[in-house]
Amino acid sequence: MEPRAILNYHEATRATLERQGYHFIGTHKHSAVKSCLWLRKSLRGEGNCYKGTFYGIRAHRCIQMTPSIFCNQRCLHCWRPLEAFNIAVEEAPVMWDSPRELVDACIGEQRRLISGFKGSQKTSADVFAEAEVPKHAAISLIGEPTLYPYLKELIEEFHARGMTTFVVTNGTNPAVLREIRPYQLYLSLNAPDEATYTHVSHAQYWPRIQESLEEMRRLNAEARTRTAVRITCIEGVNLKNPEGYAGLLRIAQPDFIEVKAYMHIGYSRKRLTRDAMPTHARVKEFAHEIAERLAPSHYAMVDESEVSRVVLIASTNFLKERLIKK
Repeated sequence: MEPRAILNYHEATRATLERQGYHFIGTHKHSAVKSCLWLRKSLRGEGNCYKGTFYGIRAHRCIQMTPSIFCNQRCLHCWRPLEAFNIAVEEAPVMWDSPRELVDACIGEQRRLISGFKGSQKTSADVFAEAEVPKHAAISLIGEPTLYPYLKELIEEFHARGMTTFVVTNGTNPAVLREIRPYQLYLSLNAPDEATYTHVSHAQYWPRIQESLEEMRRLNAEARTRTAVRITCIEGVNLKNPEGYAGLLRIAQPDFIEVKAYMHIGYSRKRLTRDAMPTHARVKEFAHEIAERLAPSHYAMVDESEVSRVVLIASTNFLKERLIKK
C-alpha cells in the first residue's frame, strides 16, 4: 500500500524553507535538494565533512536530497519546521514523481547550485569539474525517505549512474528496509527505551523501531548492504542509559555506530535550549561508555570529528574497509 500524504504548509513556509537553502525539485514538489556547508568548503579546498574522514565521501561530489519532505515523527531535536508537513491517511494521495525524474532533477539542480563557484580564484578547476559529476547521493535531507513509494527504484537509478547511496531512515517502516539496497543504510536511534523514544519523537512506533533493528541484523548477515546506527545525543533528554543503547545495538549488529551531538540550530531552538547541545568531550565520553559495553561484540572507537561533535564506533570487521573507493 502506498503511503498517503498531503501538503498542509502555506506558501510562507515554503518561502522560508527556500530561504534556508531548500530547493524543491520535480513536478509535484515533494522532493528537495540542498547544498551543505561542507560542499562549499570542499569546492574551495577548505576541508571536508566528517563523512569524508569516516567513509571516504568527497563533499563536492555529494548530492544531499530527499524524495519525501513528509515525516511521521515530530522529533524535539529536528531543525526543520515540524508544523509545515503532515501525514494523513484519509486524504487524496500525493502524485509522486518517478525515480528517473528525481535523479535527473537532483543532478541538474546540484549543477545549478554550484555554478557560481566556476571561475572563482578559490575553486580548483579540477575540483569543479569533479563536482559537476556527482558520485554520491545522501538521501537524508528532510522528511522520511521510506514514505516515498519508489525508494527501491530511486536507489537503483542512482546506482545505475555509477553513484553510491546513503539512506537515513527513522526506522518506522521496516517492510521498506527489507526491499531496499542502498550502499549504506543508516537508522537514527533516538532513545535507549520506549518512554524516552515517545518523549523525543512524539510518535508511537517503538515496536517498528525494534523490528527495523532486527532487519538491520539480517541485512548484515546476508551482506546485502553496509549498515550504520546514528545516535543523536540531547543533554538532559536521551544522553543516558548506555546499556539501553548497547542492548538495542546488539540486536542490530551494525557495521558502524555514530554517536553525535544534537546541534542547537534551526527550528529546534524553539523546543530546546542551547544547554541541550553536549560538548564533543561529553559525546566522546558517552560513546566510550557504549563501546565498552559492546566490546565483547568486537566494536571499537575508531574515529572522531571534533568540529561536528561526532564519534565513530566500528565493527572490527570494517576497520580496513570503511572508505568508499570513489
